[in-house]
Amino acid sequence: MPLRHDPRRGALLMLGACAVFAAMGVLVKLLGERLPVVELIFFRNALSLPIVLAFGLRGATLASVMRTRRPLGHLARAVVGLSAMGCSFFSLTVLPLAEHTALTHTTPLFATLLAVLLLGERPGLWRISALVAGFGGILVIAAGQGGFSGALAGPALAGLAAAVAHGVFSAGSTLLVRGLSASESSATIVFYQAVLMALIMSVFLPFVWVAPTPAEWLLLLALGLAGGLGQILVTEAYARAQVSAIAPYSYSTLLWAAGFGLLVFGDVPGASTGIGAAMIVGAGLVILYRDLRRRRGR
Repeated sequence: MPLRHDPRRGALLMLGACAVFAAMGVLVKLLGERLPVVELIFFRNALSLPIVLAFGLRGATLASVMRTRRPLGHLARAVVGLSAMGCSFFSLTVLPLAEHTALTHTTPLFATLLAVLLLGERPGLWRISALVAGFGGILVIAAGQGGFSGALAGPALAGLAAAVAHGVFSAGSTLLVRGLSASESSATIVFYQAVLMALIMSVFLPFVWVAPTPAEWLLLLALGLAGGLGQILVTEAYARAQVSAIAPYSYSTLLWAAGFGLLVFGDVPGASTGIGAAMIVGAGLVILYRDLRRRRGR
């Protein structure tokens, strides 16, 4: 039985998810000072399994959650998702939280671009303008980091590139999820994402292993729980309300990130970050609005 459209509850769930994901970014930055990214990704997925399973097994059996007709589709999604997560986690270790978050909100831009290149969609003037503005926002943030003056150090430049690459891989993951959703349940998709990502990372883990301290074990546990909880909140948000009603709330992550960055790391976002983020968010909202108009045949 489909859930009743409840935009207020959906918005609250999305705001909660954004807060959790921003807090997860803080954990990655703290842990990334000593632990390798591969190790963080492994524990992010492995330790999220209990909460993911608890969510997926509501009114279902483990066998039904594990049943799939698209094993290769799940594997492809896991590989692309790992690429996105790896880029995001690396970027977090070298960029301020607010700048990183703004740059990783470019997924709608790259999803639109990939749809044009791979699916043959024809963008109208509004979409083209949104893409130009959004990618211009990336350049504004890069300029604020010293990207055009030669002041941007090697690690920061790599982090900037990784944050943008996250948008590309995340857009690809979004397209793959759309394909999987035609035959697979949300619980099955989330389950195989966590399992396959953890299994793939376990192959590389022995080569980079750094023994966590007791305090780091607690932070790793929090990282896994935050990842699982964030996924569940997003899934529930989109199950409770229409995309058009709650998608704009996803940009609240920028506010959470700016607040956490200031409180935990003492980072004060510069004017270029604010301007660039506004351009990226505005472009994303225009793309969302045009998508809704197209689906309604207007």
